[in-house]
Amino acid sequence: MLTIYTDDHRLHHGQHELIGGKFTPCFEKPSRADMVLDRVKAVGLGDIQGPRDFGLEPIRRIHTEGFVNFLQHAWRDWVATGRTHDMLPIAWPTRRLRQKEPDSIDGRLGYYSFDAGAPITAGTWQAVLSSVNVALTGQAELAKGARSVFSLCRPPGHHASADYMGGYCFFNNAAIAAQAVLDQGTARVAILDVDYHHGNGTQDIFYDRADVLFTSIHGDPRFEYPYFLGYADEKGQGVGEGFNFNYPLASGSDWSVWSLALQAAIRQISAYAPDVLIVSLGVDTFKEDPISQFKLDSPDYLRMGEAIGKLGLPTLFVMEGGYAVEEIGINAVNVLQGFDSIG
Repeated sequence: MLTIYTDDHRLHHGQHELIGGKFTPCFEKPSRADMVLDRVKAVGLGDIQGPRDFGLEPIRRIHTEGFVNFLQHAWRDWVATGRTHDMLPIAWPTRRLRQKEPDSIDGRLGYYSFDAGAPITAGTWQAVLSSVNVALTGQAELAKGARSVFSLCRPPGHHASADYMGGYCFFNNAAIAAQAVLDQGTARVAILDVDYHHGNGTQDIFYDRADVLFTSIHGDPRFEYPYFLGYADEKGQGVGEGFNFNYPLASGSDWSVWSLALQAAIRQISAYAPDVLIVSLGVDTFKEDPISQFKLDSPDYLRMGEAIGKLGLPTLFVMEGGYAVEEIGINAVNVLQGFDSIG
């Protein structure tokens, strides 16, 4: 399996996030991608290739012009105020507040985010551009006939919507890749999100569309981040009704429970008959992940990959979460090896 990777991910290295009511060193850090790459090399998974530059147009197909401009110039505008520490918001336009973009960089930072878990740094813009290019290069290889590609994206993307960032995510890599598939003439794309946390951004982007099926297996949002999307009764709206499927699971769910949800998602994907499958590959479902509550073990990820492989679809794996750094490489690559074992 071809892996797409760039060292540019190291340009984004936030120092602190707000989690559990206090500022904590970021769980989303460069060592995550480094560990996965090391494992890819150790098992000889396949060739490793750098990304090509696709410019901003594929990003603008998913994200609003205002949001793209904000991210592009955020650090410049922040430094112009005399600050050089990481950018984090202090206010959000919640219920009954004006949904109006302020002139102040602090106001815009809150306007375009939904939490204080995605610090912007001096290198964030280049890192998120390169992460998108990693996903798009993987999609381009699928279009050329590859059965599967692993886009080792960092920063991740599935919490980012058309006009907001959060949850370590800035641009939605999987959504941008899905739109690129459609723009090249493909009729249907399915996205399977296996991250512990619901892919609220991806759902939001495609919620009123029938050309992208979104399925997600995640912690129950009644108790788990991101809290405000991911319920089982969210089925899509308008022409998109019936093309969104959430499988929220209780804390402590192990493979015996999680795999039933996977089979349900696979049935929906199979019935949809997509031309391409994109997997938002989060491995924070691992039993020792520091910010998650599922109980999957490393061998379970081989089974996960095998089940996905049996769909027989051209498949792009896009890296999302996973924060047990010592095991993230083993678990992510186990999915890929399990997939490859199905000829």
